[in-house]
Amino acid sequence: MNKRARIIYNPTSGREAIRRDLVDILAVYEKAGYETSAFATTASPKSAEKEARRAALDGFDLLVAAGGDGTINEVVNGVAPLENRPKLAIIPAGTTNDFARALRIPRNEPFEAASVILKDQSALMDVGRANEEYFINIAAGGSISELTYKVPSKLKSMYGYLAYVVKGAELIPRTKPMHLRVKHDEGIYEGPSSMFFLALTNSVGGFESIVPDAKLNDGKFTVLIVKTTKIPEIMTLITEVLNGGRHVDDPNLIYVKSSHVEVESLNADEKVMVNLDGEYGGDAPMVFENFQKHIEIVSNFNEKDEKHLL
Repeated sequence: MNKRARIIYNPTSGREAIRRDLVDILAVYEKAGYETSAFATTASPKSAEKEARRAALDGFDLLVAAGGDGTINEVVNGVAPLENRPKLAIIPAGTTNDFARALRIPRNEPFEAASVILKDQSALMDVGRANEEYFINIAAGGSISELTYKVPSKLKSMYGYLAYVVKGAELIPRTKPMHLRVKHDEGIYEGPSSMFFLALTNSVGGFESIVPDAKLNDGKFTVLIVKTTKIPEIMTLITEVLNGGRHVDDPNLIYVKSSHVEVESLNADEKVMVNLDGEYGGDAPMVFENFQKHIEIVSNFNEKDEKHLL
């Protein structure tokens, strides 16, 4: 029986680059031995997630998530709860493309990204769950993480990651403290925080130095809790990140590994919004669990990248 692949693509991502290259992309997967078809997502809620689940239940061998981090997140949510999960491939065409960066998949080059399948290389990757929603790269909360929701889609399409940088610089002076209880494998933190996040990969917001020791399939999140809300101290942390990851020892930061994390507000009147892979994922309280080696994903790793895998 022939293997089957389903390309689930966002027709508006990457200035419609995927749609322009679709015929050539289909040919790549056919060359790799897959009878291949395509589905264009729509504006209806969870369009990619629903199609991913349908295709998985129909027995497709490979699902290709083609679009930005949001499209990839939806496809993961479609298959992660299932007992039998098809292999995934990524064709990035969004703004930051963090997960594709971690997998070394060519970004903003759809044909080259599709051609990675011809290397016949994949890895079993960890997947996170936040209450009932899954994520593949990062979960975050706090004033700075909310910039993802505040950058207009048109601005992101025109200026890409620069749009986030500009908006982030604008938001830092408005940073307000949260009062959190964060329970992790190493203990409990109770106190003020300007931001927390849980990373599954070494690529966060376009930077690979924020989580320099990340393992992509060790069953653990890298948990970072920024305890300070003072602008000079936050700027110091940012400088340490840019200077090779010295932030991991900064006293204003908690940096631990954990497979299970619980986050809640200590203030009943304080709303803590949680960002999952760049999109709003609900409010705390929230329980995060790491599912080790949960999904097989086509990768483009070289020997230097082996340090990020078990």
